Amino acid sequence: MDTLTRQRGEGSPEPGAAAPRLDGATARSGITAPEPDGTAGRQVDRIAGVGLLDGRVVDVDIAGGVVVAVTDAGVDTTGGSGPVGPAVIDGRGYMALTAPAEPHAHLDKALSWGATRPPGCDLGAAIDAWRAFAVTVDEDEIHGRALAAARRLVASGTTAVRTHVDLHREGDPLRGVRAMVRVRDELADVLDLQIAVMVRDEDPAERARDAIAAGADLIGGAPHIAPDTAAETHRLIDLAEELGVGVDLHVDEFLDGDHGMLTAFTDRVASWEPGRIRTAGHCCRIGTMDASGQSAAATALSGAGVGVVTLPVTNLYLQGRAECTSTPRGLPPVRALLDGGVTVGAGADNVRDPFNPVGRSDAIETAMLLVIAAHLDMDTAWHLVTDGARDVMGLPPAGPAPGRRADLLLVRASGLDDVIADAPVDRIVLRAGRMVSARASVLVDPFLTQTSTLTQASTHPPDLQEAP
Repeated sequence: MDTLTRQRGEGSPEPGAAAPRLDGATARSGITAPEPDGTAGRQVDRIAGVGLLDGRVVDVDIAGGVVVAVTDAGVDTTGGSGPVGPAVIDGRGYMALTAPAEPHAHLDKALSWGATRPPGCDLGAAIDAWRAFAVTVDEDEIHGRALAAARRLVASGTTAVRTHVDLHREGDPLRGVRAMVRVRDELADVLDLQIAVMVRDEDPAERARDAIAAGADLIGGAPHIAPDTAAETHRLIDLAEELGVGVDLHVDEFLDGDHGMLTAFTDRVASWEPGRIRTAGHCCRIGTMDASGQSAAATALSGAGVGVVTLPVTNLYLQGRAECTSTPRGLPPVRALLDGGVTVGAGADNVRDPFNPVGRSDAIETAMLLVIAAHLDMDTAWHLVTDGARDVMGLPPAGPAPGRRADLLLVRASGLDDVIADAPVDRIVLRAGRMVSARASVLVDPFLTQTSTLTQASTHPPDLQEAP
């Protein structure tokens, strides 16, 4: 398993602490972060009467943040009062799934669409729009949007995120890194957050060293847009080796051309020791290769131990805009990579920023797009946003099975097809056996006064019962 080489900072807000002030684009667009409810952080000992993907209805016992037993349910399913006991969740009507992980986010850019509003654009135009806006933001503005986006991810069921973050040209180049470290510290009790610093070809090596010293975990970057793709790839890997950290690079996020960096990347990291993170995001170019080229790419990636992250919502938006006939989808050949032994995860990438004006911060949306655009079956699509994403991130196995970390998503549904098709609102999120979010749909009477409606429509988390 990959492990990060940095110690996490301590310190999270007290339960019920006020949400941060949202500045700039976040405030102007009316975006707010979901508030933690009074149950957040409570330890769960058992989930009673919950469904599994294999159709069984079981009780899931948790201790020390790990699932210790999964046994046939012993609850009254005939309409009785339900399970009682110390910290027992009534799971009847829910499915217990592995909590999603987001292996490729840009929290520093998230939720900035309202302030930037560029026209529909390709990757180059999106980069230009973001850079024009980035000169206007400070650390607090970045922090406010990033914290709101991270809380949305948690509320949807995600318990681990890897975010990329820019180094800035003007002013304090590390203000984005510092904002991400603050988010990581503030949400340490509800979210595992990894930080990859985006090092551009114009950034001196010392700036990258400062970013790692300030709290970033990994070296990132996009060498395929540098003037000398191969040289920049080697420079970034040199920095990672010097600093003793892993890499997560944007790899060949284009459809045509001979400026790819995949071979240089895989050749360099193939000799790395097991356990050091090496991730290739996007890999769009592989999707335009013929079958033999795709097979060769899969062999190189698998042999080098490189995990691939496909990002359907953003690459469907950005790629293929110049093609008026047989428009490509802009995704790597996910099935071919899996068949070739490559570890593959999936994420959303950008959410409501110049690179993608939409997105729900919800892994179920990503899974749905994998079914539609990558032609995956539902089980495989769900694997990519859960176990596959965790593998790419170097996280321990999680899910409703003995010995796995109790990072769980409970969804009110009768099967995985319901989950992916309907994206049900009713969800309970556990991280290491503690409930970090619970939400449910509500019915309101539109003819009531606003005050009455708000009072009657308040959302209550599902039953978490404690012994007196």
